[in-house]
Amino acid sequence: MTEEIKKTEKTDKASDKGSERRGRKMPSRGGRRAPREERPADEFEQKIVDIARVTRVMAGGKRMRFRACVAIGNKKGKVGIGLAKGADVTLAVTKAVNQAKKDLVTVPIVKQTIPHAIEQKFGAARVLLKPAAAGRGIIAGGVVRTIFELSGVNNVSSKVLGTNNKVNNAKCVIAALKNLRTK
Repeated sequence: MTEEIKKTEKTDKASDKGSERRGRKMPSRGGRRAPREERPADEFEQKIVDIARVTRVMAGGKRMRFRACVAIGNKKGKVGIGLAKGADVTLAVTKAVNQAKKDLVTVPIVKQTIPHAIEQKFGAARVLLKPAAAGRGIIAGGVVRTIFELSGVNNVSSKVLGTNNKVNNAKCVIAALKNLRTK
């Protein structure tokens, strides 16, 4: 035990001499670090809707980036989508999640379903949403299912009528949820 202390004292003195030669005294670092405070768990669950590698042609060649479309929701009536680009996938997803948090939509939920039927158009995307009886579940495909799962709506029937573009379909569903009204 005392041998270890002597060895560490010798190495500390040697490192101090080296720092004094260079004209600066290095402060000794304390013992242990304080434990990191854990961040509270994020209230929003996230799912990746679409990831694409996009290129931009420059004078020297092609520049590769990644585009991520992410849907987030708290399963209690709040849902949003974000679309962002980044140098790598994780950076793009992080930026998309931050964007999605900025424009959340509150979904009116009546008896675990939507209050009324709605047909929405966004660009070439068209989507039809109908309320369903209790116990029917989410009858939807692809992006629409993801968004309804994250929003907390348990019973709904839907049909994507327009394009197969996931990003436009997601934006169309969000626009439809914004236009839902309650009595």
